[in-house]
Amino acid sequence: MFKKPLSDLKTIAPLRTSDRRKLKQRVLETYSHVKPEEGDVLVPEGLHHQKFATYADEPGVAYFSVEGDPLWFTIGKNSVALIPTVYTLWKRPDLLPFLSTPAPVVPKLVGGADLMIPGVVQHSPGLQADQLVAITQYHREKLGYPIAVGRSAVDEQKLAKAEESDVKGKAVYVLHTWKDALWEMGASKGQDVPEPSFVEPTANAQNGAHGNAEENMEAVVQQPTTNGASAQHQTGEDGTAAEASSPPLNAEDVSQFLRDALLQALQTSLASLPASAFPITASTFWTTYVLPARPVHAPDRKEPLDMGSIDAKHSTYKSVKAFLKACAKDGLIKLKDAKGGDVVVTGKAAVRQISCDPIQKADDPHSDVNDHRQHRTVKEVELRQQKAEDRERREREAEEKRRGEIQVTEFWKPFGTTLNFFVAADKETSELFTLPDLKTILNSYISAKSLVNAQEQAFINVGQDSALLAAVTSKNELGVEFLKRDEVLTRLKDRMQGWYELRVEGRDVLRKKGQLKPIQVIVKIRQGRKACTLVTGFEPYFLSAEDLAEELRRVCASSTSVNPVQGKASESEVMVQGKQMKAVTDMLLNKGVPKKWIECADMTAEKKKK
Repeated sequence: MFKKPLSDLKTIAPLRTSDRRKLKQRVLETYSHVKPEEGDVLVPEGLHHQKFATYADEPGVAYFSVEGDPLWFTIGKNSVALIPTVYTLWKRPDLLPFLSTPAPVVPKLVGGADLMIPGVVQHSPGLQADQLVAITQYHREKLGYPIAVGRSAVDEQKLAKAEESDVKGKAVYVLHTWKDALWEMGASKGQDVPEPSFVEPTANAQNGAHGNAEENMEAVVQQPTTNGASAQHQTGEDGTAAEASSPPLNAEDVSQFLRDALLQALQTSLASLPASAFPITASTFWTTYVLPARPVHAPDRKEPLDMGSIDAKHSTYKSVKAFLKACAKDGLIKLKDAKGGDVVVTGKAAVRQISCDPIQKADDPHSDVNDHRQHRTVKEVELRQQKAEDRERREREAEEKRRGEIQVTEFWKPFGTTLNFFVAADKETSELFTLPDLKTILNSYISAKSLVNAQEQAFINVGQDSALLAAVTSKNELGVEFLKRDEVLTRLKDRMQGWYELRVEGRDVLRKKGQLKPIQVIVKIRQGRKACTLVTGFEPYFLSAEDLAEELRRVCASSTSVNPVQGKASESEVMVQGKQMKAVTDMLLNKGVPKKWIECADMTAEKKKK
């Protein structure tokens, strides 16, 4: 929303006292858990307001404190949805329901990305779709301060399903973040995010909590973990918040988790490994097969396991070598001493498999391997996160490409003999209609007038309706009784007045009467046998002849020139030496011209055929 600096900024002006009271009342009504005396903190005296437009041309209003920090804003024409800025959320961190996300995701949010479902670690209870929410950085056993505000794209039920199945999509449509263009307008823009701490819980109507403040003190934060369990911040006897968490891991726990990881690897990644893949060095075996297979949760624990603690040095074995030797003694793997006192893995325990070959005899399976119940591994979680990040990157790149592309919309206006048809269809004759609009109007009219031919459903009885007949036929065209539906639409469109609209980020919308023509890229033979590429019709697409010529000279490493189009003084022709059709087309596409609006022709090829 505020990824880029605001445009069309109006003069900042003081907010009238009466308007400030209305603003304060809106805050108290919207955020019912805010006490009346807190209203003066969130909506202080001396407010100023300023109208603006985002880089996507969305109008809005920002409200600034007397110190110059933006506190609230609205987006959309005549919008009444009052949205707090990060400055305001730092004053009252529990103003909105929240979702927390890991630290690596924060820079992406600040860079303009939305929060994806796989990136959610915690969330407030009772979360509803399309409600305003804050996004915080996840901190173990603490609540971070908000770093972004947006609208939730999903509800609590969908987030709960995310851990049971690979649910994809966005969790929050981000509206404003710390360090974005709106934040940078504040006088206090240099301050960093406050240190995480427990936020005093209150009854919060925004997050769907019900009852009084004392009841809501018992359940402020729901923490979905990788096994779907939840932990809660609770209030202790001294009135401070304390988190119900599992005891720390001991060495025996870590040893068991590492053994489970090896059993998992023997059932999965190592199961299909051929004998020719051995021997494997201890370090490679450890990092490639054991560590990625570590469990991300334990059935008797409410929070995810700390992967930093599940390593050989924190186990009873104290080293990778000792762990591998213990596993070899149990028959899970086979080891051999190597140079330098190290060991190498030379084989593995078998897994029970059904063989189609009665002659083939499989190794005896190890009972522990076959009895192992598979768990969710670190590798699976990392792959899921990587997929989510890749998907988010592709979506961001597609969005950036879409924003940079020139958006072309064709319109048609009732004109001449088509006017009576639109009057009969009860449509405004001064309006501009897109092609889908025309299809809808025509189909509705045909249905209402029962003009579909009874014998041939593909034909329309245009002769039965004088308004439609006049709109799709000419004066000297007699005896027309029926036409195909597609032909009716084409004829109607061709007899209307053409308009077009061009939109591109950073420029005013251009809407003009007339038919927009594609840019022509033609290769011709000039001056005997020399081929050259001519580019015309580019002016409507916000392109200048001089800039095109200069860029083509550099890209094609050829001489270029600019000349007026014969008979059209307002249009220019850019010529570049050589057959440069692909280079010119690629350059136009990079400048945002849609491929549909570029026409290419090689006249030299046609000349050779003749």
